[in-house]
Amino acid sequence: MAKEDIVKAWLDHVHEDISAAECLFLGGHWLYVAFLCHQAIEKALKAYYSATHDDDPRYTHSHAKLLEDCGLVDEISPEHLRFLNLMVPMYIKARYPEQKVAAARTLNKEACEHIIKTTKELTQWIEERLPETRPSTPCDATSRS
Repeated sequence: MAKEDIVKAWLDHVHEDISAAECLFLGGHWLYVAFLCHQAIEKALKAYYSATHDDDPRYTHSHAKLLEDCGLVDEISPEHLRFLNLMVPMYIKARYPEQKVAAARTLNKEACEHIIKTTKELTQWIEERLPETRPSTPCDATSRS
């Protein structure tokens, strides 16, 4: 598969995850909103890595490791770096239900509005740094009336 196709596939998944998170937001499924936003950021970083390297991104769910691999650590704002640190527990390993309970306690409508908004900002920031920027058009359920 051509590099451009790989990057496009990652970005398609980013937009799909954000769209699904917005739909879950409407139903009040806070934990899964946060999980999908975590996934969207991970996939945006993997798109960037794929666009700027000749090998595949490493198999990890760690935003910090992917940021480092991408060479974006020195470019990311302190606000977005703090956000990524808050998102660490939102990666849910299905076999550990106690993680779900702990993460769910920190989430509500306002927290998830912030998570979706900041995820959109961060994934857009990553996309803008791609060698060839593609427009993003995810639906925006959090701003609907």
